[in-house]
Amino acid sequence: MLPAAARLRRSEDFREVMRRGSRAGRRRLVVHALPASNPPAGSVPARAGFVVSKAVGNSVVRHRVSRRLRHLVAARLGTVPAGSSLVIRALPPAAKASSAELGADLDVALKRLRLLPDRRQPGPAENEHDGSPA
Repeated sequence: MLPAAARLRRSEDFREVMRRGSRAGRRRLVVHALPASNPPAGSVPARAGFVVSKAVGNSVVRHRVSRRLRHLVAARLGTVPAGSSLVIRALPPAAKASSAELGADLDVALKRLRLLPDRRQPGPAENEHDGSPA
């Protein structure tokens, strides 16, 4: 569950993030992000809001998608820069997606927006070759 201080609630806040922020789209969702213009000295948390329209499905489906997204964002919000605002908009394919698929799309979108660190480990092809025979 997202704490109250970490939630976008007012339509003006949603509108500002969607108009002024940058966005990264995936097959199942679109993430709009507005970084803090001046990162505050205090600990103002990153905030997130969700848009799940009727195009996603009926009420039961929309609420299931919202719960999954809320859970996924709550786990990642601590890594997003303080004072940033996010709006996560679910697309119709999100209705049939698993939490793992939604999480993967969310991670890719946040990395594209440079809001999550790239924690990739170098693979064998990316390690420097030391010149010894293989």
